[in-house]
Amino acid sequence: MKTFLLRIGTPDGLLFDGEVERVICRSITGDLAIMAGHINFCTAIGMGPAVVVLPDGTRKEAACIGGMLSMMNGECSLMATTWEWKDDIDEERANKSKERAEAMLAQSDLSEQEYKLAEFRLKRALVRLDVKN
Repeated sequence: MKTFLLRIGTPDGLLFDGEVERVICRSITGDLAIMAGHINFCTAIGMGPAVVVLPDGTRKEAACIGGMLSMMNGECSLMATTWEWKDDIDEERANKSKERAEAMLAQSDLSEQEYKLAEFRLKRALVRLDVKN
């Protein structure tokens, strides 16, 4: 199968730089897969699981929390706000984050901003737990 160059970075630095068969992630309009030969394309990345398929067929799973993806002239760049490989996710920490967010959402006196922040934290924890399991 054909491959293409994929670079994955976060504000902390470059996390991946190599040839892949495809990258699958969630954009703000739905899930997408990028493969070799894809047209030039740019989109905002949403919050969800992501998969990088290597040339040997190995699948590397990750939790992606927002960012941008561009495919230009056969090379793909994914700049994520947060990118955590499955093996790097701390399940206990994600469960505690989920519990804190649920407790906050159960409060009746939250401002709209506090509610949205708690909802975001819950979604982020759920993505991490989904990828980990």
